[in-house]
Amino acid sequence: MKSYYSPHPPPNPVNDMVMKTPLVCALSCALTLAARAAINIPGATGFDGDLNITADTVIDLSQAVPGTWNDPNQNPANAGKGVYDPAKWAVVFKYSSVNVAAGATVTFKNHTSRAPVVWLVNGNVTINGTVCLNGQDHQAPPILAEPGPGGFRGGTGWYAGTVSQSAGFGIGGGSVRSDWSGSGGSYGTLGPTGSSTYGNPAILPLLGGSGGAGNTDDRGPGSYRSGGGGGGAMLIACTSILSVSGEVTANGGRGLNSSSGRASGSGSGGGIRLLTSTLAGTGKLNAVGGSSWIPGGSGRIRIERVTNSNTITVTPDPSVVPLSSGDTALIFPPFGAPEVKIVSIGGQDAPDDPKAAFGTEGADVALPQTTSTTVVIRTTNVEKAATVKVRGTPRSSGNFTEVTLDGAANPAVRQIIQDSPLPLVIDWTATLPVQVGSSAVQVRVIRP
Repeated sequence: MKSYYSPHPPPNPVNDMVMKTPLVCALSCALTLAARAAINIPGATGFDGDLNITADTVIDLSQAVPGTWNDPNQNPANAGKGVYDPAKWAVVFKYSSVNVAAGATVTFKNHTSRAPVVWLVNGNVTINGTVCLNGQDHQAPPILAEPGPGGFRGGTGWYAGTVSQSAGFGIGGGSVRSDWSGSGGSYGTLGPTGSSTYGNPAILPLLGGSGGAGNTDDRGPGSYRSGGGGGGAMLIACTSILSVSGEVTANGGRGLNSSSGRASGSGSGGGIRLLTSTLAGTGKLNAVGGSSWIPGGSGRIRIERVTNSNTITVTPDPSVVPLSSGDTALIFPPFGAPEVKIVSIGGQDAPDDPKAAFGTEGADVALPQTTSTTVVIRTTNVEKAATVKVRGTPRSSGNFTEVTLDGAANPAVRQIIQDSPLPLVIDWTATLPVQVGSSAVQVRVIRP
């Protein structure tokens, strides 16, 4: 059996610690709004120049140069490509300004890690067109519907012999249903018969939506489809005025409608985080589940701003934090924040930057054929009484399986690696059922 696991698994669900951005200052007068209300955005150096979009454009995130997101010594030859920081799981661009003209749409080709997108802008952002991070609609098997950057793929539909439908990917991936249809993906809210919400209102770390499950239909191959991909995730952090009179969308992909009722599930909405001195405009922010017979759950939207002069329509309802100017924005989780990672699967070390590529780049971890395997998870700065959930999702032919480790009720599932001096480091061990073929493994932590 081959065993894969997806990069940078989802963080703790909604009952996790919520990070807020401490931004402090005072506003002087409207005439000097841009200068005096400016906040400090770390890394907003303008290295990638001005982004001026006047026609439909695809930004290829796979061209991002591996590195550290805030490295002050970047090679000028790489300007405009962005930086992929595997430690942050993000593709980061540092623009002087951004302008998306009316009638123009910006979309993204995924990085191999499917990392989310971060725009750090040392100036104004004007979006009169569309910035789109939507998940892909249902696909013919064995193709999986791609997520928006930062999201997770839809599960496959039935496509050959005994190779049947599979669950959606991501911690909130839709489940395979007994009626041969697929459930919708979940994120901020549950998709119909969905499995789990996750994340937190601050969208720290930055994370997108989960995929819907595929279907099996006795009407023939034309009725077999994957679930929709999860909506992506994006942070736009702007030192001055962020104006949205167009749209920013991170919607889930649609599942297949079916006259037999055996539909595939839609992907959930993703994550949109806006951080700015002044939010203006009359446009829309949308992070909703794919719309079909089996829709996906809603995503999450976070707005942090000093001054509000907008009538933007936001769906779902956002988490809003009023800020003061003059201090430094929090782009990524701070030093000392809780962390979780998979250390090994079946006794084999897991890579620091897994791809869950399902064969296109080789297995992250390859195991001999077996019916179960041991997964070791390491948490840092997470309480001993936490709950750890490990999920395995097959590439095809089956539902996900999930193992729950309760640190309070069953201390035997954890081993203290370091307690004093801090940080607290714990290794958790789970026995996860697996099947022949490729699977993705993800983990999340629920803190007490």
